[in-house]
Amino acid sequence: MRRPTGPATAPAALAPVLRDIHAVVFDTDGVITDSARVHAAAWKTAFDAFLRAHPPDDPGERRPFDERDDYLRHVDGKSRLDGAAAFLAARGIDASQETVSAVAADKERLFTERLRKHGVEAYPGTVRLVRALRDAGVPRAAASASRHAGELLSRAGVLDLFDVLVDGGEAARLGLPGKPEPDLFLEAVRRLGAPADRAAVVEDALAGVEAGRRGGFALVVGVDRAAGADTGARLLRHGADIVVLDLAELCSGGAPK
Repeated sequence: MRRPTGPATAPAALAPVLRDIHAVVFDTDGVITDSARVHAAAWKTAFDAFLRAHPPDDPGERRPFDERDDYLRHVDGKSRLDGAAAFLAARGIDASQETVSAVAADKERLFTERLRKHGVEAYPGTVRLVRALRDAGVPRAAASASRHAGELLSRAGVLDLFDVLVDGGEAARLGLPGKPEPDLFLEAVRRLGAPADRAAVVEDALAGVEAGRRGGFALVVGVDRAAGADTGARLLRHGADIVVLDLAELCSGGAPK
């Protein structure tokens, strides 16, 4: 495995905030690939169907799933089961494990159908940053609560840019708790051979930036894909050190115009 070159030899292609960073862990959905929109659409179809079939007692909680706000608050960055349970609880539904599993399975089916039909793409700014890190000799990991992470990265043509992949299947095999616990990221950085306090985490989810902060990472980068009125502020409140709209901002030349 390549070892980081260290700050003295890091090339100018990286922004100053990364010069002392010896490894970087990237979340997959919404950070490397545009698959977060596919997840959100699948969740909406699954949750809206459930709410129609089993309307909450409170009429105010019967509104459809919001692909921006509800997705960011309740399911983004979490495992399917944790996300399904969190959203149903937020709507006042005391769901059994069987019900949670059924909703999660419906979402999984819908996501897989959309993924196989339409595919996903990698964000150009992320690819630019990952290549700059590779050129600097800085190890890179992809980490995701999703079992589809490897397929997503392969379909987007970027799997070979990463030294390590820790996905939902590995997390289940190792018994790692989900975000906001930091275990997924800590396992990824351990495999890269760098301590967390010399490494960075890049996340777009509130639970993800919180996990990076809990894990003691030297730098937690929030990626604000929603670019809403308060989405960047939310990422900062949950643990991000900095927030960017495009990861090309972390290259010395900045984001492409």
